[in-house]
Amino acid sequence: MKVIAERFAGRRAVVTGASAGIGRATALRLAAEGARVGLVARRREPLEAAASEIKAAGGEALVLVVDSAIEA
Repeated sequence: MKVIAERFAGRRAVVTGASAGIGRATALRLAAEGARVGLVARRREPLEAAASEIKAAGGEALVLVVDSAIEA
């Protein structure tokens, strides 16, 4: 992942479903454009992999393991 623009520099984003598919792609793109990204999903391992990819490219990511289907 290469930083392609700083359109979201100084901004924060929280992406649900960030462990795979569209959610992961969205998180990676936001990070590539300068956002600090909160990665949210149920499975820790794929979130950690996405966070590692973001950090390796110089971005910032926070892993949040959450199951939003569970009622409070």
